[in-house]
Amino acid sequence: MLHLLWRGLIAGVDAFLTPRQRQLPPDELSQYRVLVGTALSMLLLNLLFWVNLKSSTIAGRQSVGIVALLAVASYALVLILVRWVRSFRTVALLMCGFLTSAFLLVTISSKDLRVVSHATVMLVPLLAVYLLGGRLGFIFTTIVCLAVGPVHHLYHSGFGSKPPLLALLTALGSNSSAVLAMLIGWGLFWLHSSSREHAHAALKQAMETLRESEGKLISLIESTDDFVMSVDTEGRRVAANRPALQLISTLTGSELPPGAPLFPPVPREPWSKLLVLFKKALTGQRDRTEVEFLLEGRSRTLETIASPLLNKEGRVVGVTFFARDISARREAEARLAELHRGLLDVSRHAGMAEVATGVLHNVGNTLNSVNVSVGVVGERLRASRVPGLARAAELMKEHLPRLSSFLTEDERGQQLPPYIIAVSERLVLERDALMTEVKSLSESVEHMKSVVSMQQENARFIGVVEQIQVARLLDDALKLHAQSLDKEGIQVRREYAEVPPVLVDRHKLLQILFNLLSNARHALQESGRPDKRLTVRIAVRADGEVLRIEVTDNGVGISPENLPRLFSQGFTTKKGGHGFGLHTSALAAAELGGALTCTSPGPGHGATFLVELPALADQGRA
Repeated sequence: MLHLLWRGLIAGVDAFLTPRQRQLPPDELSQYRVLVGTALSMLLLNLLFWVNLKSSTIAGRQSVGIVALLAVASYALVLILVRWVRSFRTVALLMCGFLTSAFLLVTISSKDLRVVSHATVMLVPLLAVYLLGGRLGFIFTTIVCLAVGPVHHLYHSGFGSKPPLLALLTALGSNSSAVLAMLIGWGLFWLHSSSREHAHAALKQAMETLRESEGKLISLIESTDDFVMSVDTEGRRVAANRPALQLISTLTGSELPPGAPLFPPVPREPWSKLLVLFKKALTGQRDRTEVEFLLEGRSRTLETIASPLLNKEGRVVGVTFFARDISARREAEARLAELHRGLLDVSRHAGMAEVATGVLHNVGNTLNSVNVSVGVVGERLRASRVPGLARAAELMKEHLPRLSSFLTEDERGQQLPPYIIAVSERLVLERDALMTEVKSLSESVEHMKSVVSMQQENARFIGVVEQIQVARLLDDALKLHAQSLDKEGIQVRREYAEVPPVLVDRHKLLQILFNLLSNARHALQESGRPDKRLTVRIAVRADGEVLRIEVTDNGVGISPENLPRLFSQGFTTKKGGHGFGLHTSALAAAELGGALTCTSPGPGHGATFLVELPALADQGRA
């Protein structure tokens, strides 16, 4: 009942405000409401006061009645001006002025102290402080205090001309309680208003900081092409970036406004998978899945992660979805898998299964490096500053007839030389980076060509041997894995001793080193250790006859029962592995006149793979 009464009272006050005023911030709207409410209340009180004067015995009843009618007119004027005057302070000054003037007129009109010290006089300090602040409020309070105190006595005693003669203490003390109450009221309400202003200022600063942080966050999520959306515990949209909204609009054919539910009443693919992720996130679990759907006749795959949003108490208050389109990667993987299957079938039909599996393994691994290099080159080309340089050239071309004056006098022309210099420097850096990637790509393609060329009638066909520096070849093998090693936070240690060159088939040795580094990388990735470490060593055995290449990792390690079968064809402990990488590497090491062995302290303690090759002097004698 009280709630309905309060809502009705607010609606009645708001009826005197304009639509613009009703849309003001809460603090400003409250001041307008208090102003209108006070004007309405005083208008009603003065009307009732004027009506009751007819049966009252108050001295100077007629004069007081005229003052009451003037007050009614003044408050009605305030209600009119509220809608037409845009300055709130002006209307507030008029309101406080009318209220104070009414009390002054009452002071002059009536000798009765009951009128002068009426409870409504407290409205002046309270209203003036709330609407105008402490200083202006004190001025209005002082005026009323003087009127209620000495002015009333002085005026009605003829300023001392009527007996009894005015005594100062009597004049000051006759209505001292009312004066004191008003001063106390002004002081208390001024303290309250000051506290509110300080709190409001602190809140405003906090809100500005929050808005700034929110702006940075929005800028961050809008700068990515990934799909980002946040929902509350009921699945209603809270925030989303543009790619996410465009995707949902394309899938559903309608927009998703803030507060609208993300999930349809009857979830189907792909919504059902997202709903499972959402429910897991509500329990505090972070999970991911791959969502597939048809879009414009094409199959699309989104790798989606759902993360719970927690408050200070650790309670889940929402869920954030992060999704990335991996359709192109899936298609590339499918094409690569198809290539693998095709090569494997051809090798089986030709009776060269062992050689073909080795070729397939190495080509597949190297294709990943090729794919990475091509992606890096494409990304750098997309981010190139060449279009900016072309626009600068076009600008110079437009002002070619007066190029000298354009470059020296025009503001845009003055900025052009530094811009061209900066773009040129950036293009040199881009060219160097692209040359590095092209070199890596060329090496990968060369390695693929060499590996494929090994597929001959005789699987033990010996290729061209040459004298090589093992350290340089090992660095080349590390470069093929450089991006993956950096991405996974693997620290690489090189411990190279001064060793003589060896006479070997470069590509067979590169194939062995590439496979060993790949296996070490996977072992470190599966271990989940924060201190992933890969150590490569080159040394000569004490007798000087054998060159030793060690690849050591601190990854998942190998159990003792698996060590004897490690180099058997088809044996693997790696999830998704095929079991011929180490087998073909061991065969290649044997073909080079050396051996490939492995030692491991056990699961969780890493492993060491050792390649032993004949030293150059021994090879020369052979």
